[in-house]
Amino acid sequence: MFTEKERLERALRQEEVDRPPCICPGGMMNMITTDLMDACGVTWPEAHTDAQMMADLALASYQHGCFENVGVPFCMTIEAEELGAKVTLGSKIFKPHVTEYAGTSVTEWKKSSPINLECGRAKVVLDAIRILKEKNLDVPIIGNLVGPVSVASSVIDPVGFYKDLRRHKEEAHQFMTFVTEQLIAFANAMIENGADVIAISDPSGTGEILGPKYFEEFAVTYINRLLDSLQKEKLGTIVHICGQMSPVYKEINEVRSSALSFDSIVPMKEARKHLPDRVLMGNVSTYALEFGDPARVKILTKSCMRNGSDIIAPACGLGMKSPLPNIQAILACVKGEA
Repeated sequence: MFTEKERLERALRQEEVDRPPCICPGGMMNMITTDLMDACGVTWPEAHTDAQMMADLALASYQHGCFENVGVPFCMTIEAEELGAKVTLGSKIFKPHVTEYAGTSVTEWKKSSPINLECGRAKVVLDAIRILKEKNLDVPIIGNLVGPVSVASSVIDPVGFYKDLRRHKEEAHQFMTFVTEQLIAFANAMIENGADVIAISDPSGTGEILGPKYFEEFAVTYINRLLDSLQKEKLGTIVHICGQMSPVYKEINEVRSSALSFDSIVPMKEARKHLPDRVLMGNVSTYALEFGDPARVKILTKSCMRNGSDIIAPACGLGMKSPLPNIQAILACVKGEA
């Protein structure tokens, strides 16, 4: 019998475990719902800017039998905001999102200032991680980052950004290098404050959007640069990529993370066939978790386990109105209780 932290760390190292871990990292892979907020008395948008509230809300997901981890933050806008984009914090049912880009072309990237870890929401995240660490729980703390392409296309208008990958390739690489350096700094600060695992979600850096050539050149290259910077820490890393994988299985296998996570559009059996030696995570349907029932969630969870998922998790996080009984059904099923 392992603790939740030991089980996840062993799974990420491809060591034997008693059963698959059941997690939801946070960040883009949202682990918070309105039911959970109501249950613990902490709500958005206040929890986005208050470290204690952020820590309490992250811990509530574990305490209410949803997942075997805690994770912060709860959105994918902090890095973009730090680099010059304007953001609204949303509401209880809507996540923060970008309202104004910092520029329209990668040629403007030098206007962005380096991320400031001493103030703003970046510091809130670091303080929340420290608060969670000080609780001395046997539960893994996951620090979440937005991937390089997704950050870049949230700072620069994505229409211009994607065109500039071809029109201004040199400046595009300069901008991507700058963005990745900021993510490395943020990740290292998360680790210093107590994060046990770093999860990176890059929903805009997909093979479907970029095509195999640019997926490898701009997504894989800079994700790996970020991952390589963390290797000396010897901690687990998770990379989540959205969309179909069939055009880019070769390229995705080059990503040097401990685990790869996919959304529910990717059949787990297919992913296992193409990636036989990788730790795979996922991919219980986010839609079913919000609009299905516990029985349906149980069927999907067992399918993921049977078809090769090493770490059970929602495909792309949780919809805000996902009922708690549906979410709790995943962990109960993994434990053999459902």
